[in-house]
Amino acid sequence: MHIQMELQSDVADTQQQMEQQHFHVLAVDDSPFERKLLERLLRECSCKVTCVESGDKALEYLNQLDTHQSNSADSTASSSSSQSPQQEGLKVNLIITDYSMPGMSGYDLLKTVKGSSSSWKDVPVVVISSENVPSRISMCLQEGAEEFLLKPLKLSDLKNLQPHLLKSLVHSNEDTNCSTDTGNSDNVVKMNNNVISKRIAMSPEPSERRPKPKELAVV
Repeated sequence: MHIQMELQSDVADTQQQMEQQHFHVLAVDDSPFERKLLERLLRECSCKVTCVESGDKALEYLNQLDTHQSNSADSTASSSSSQSPQQEGLKVNLIITDYSMPGMSGYDLLKTVKGSSSSWKDVPVVVISSENVPSRISMCLQEGAEEFLLKPLKLSDLKNLQPHLLKSLVHSNEDTNCSTDTGNSDNVVKMNNNVISKRIAMSPEPSERRPKPKELAVV
């Protein structure tokens, strides 16, 4: 009973944080039209949006944030009044990338972001494409993509990504809790994992526009 009350309280606190926070989404697509569409839909979802035209540009942007966060951390150590990168709205909470792009593809970007040495491996990644190719869908999901969505995107598609934004928020809370209270880190991680599972269970069922599991069979 006590654990259930704590879980309900944690869910309520996290939902309140979501309502107060404007999540930052990095949108990657080589098509100017698609970037404009993504930006408009994400802003309607109250998200802060950064749009880039290639996988290389996305990595360049993420590396710039890494450098800025490192400098901000040094500054914060010497001045308690300095704002953290998350307070400045720099943290990326979600990456949405097109699959087919010149140069670095969305799949290559996904593999780089999710690499074991990547500082961004906990950031949720959603891959989008105008082509429903089962082998591509399977590869992206196996490499760690949260979703594979088919174009053209609708507002409802992006609203259904809320659990993945929550996941990024929970990872941030885990980092903060682990750094301030390492003795209770195991309990924090377990509790946050329960929150994720509960939120996903409460979320709307995937729309028919999402590729269904049976479509992932290799033919």
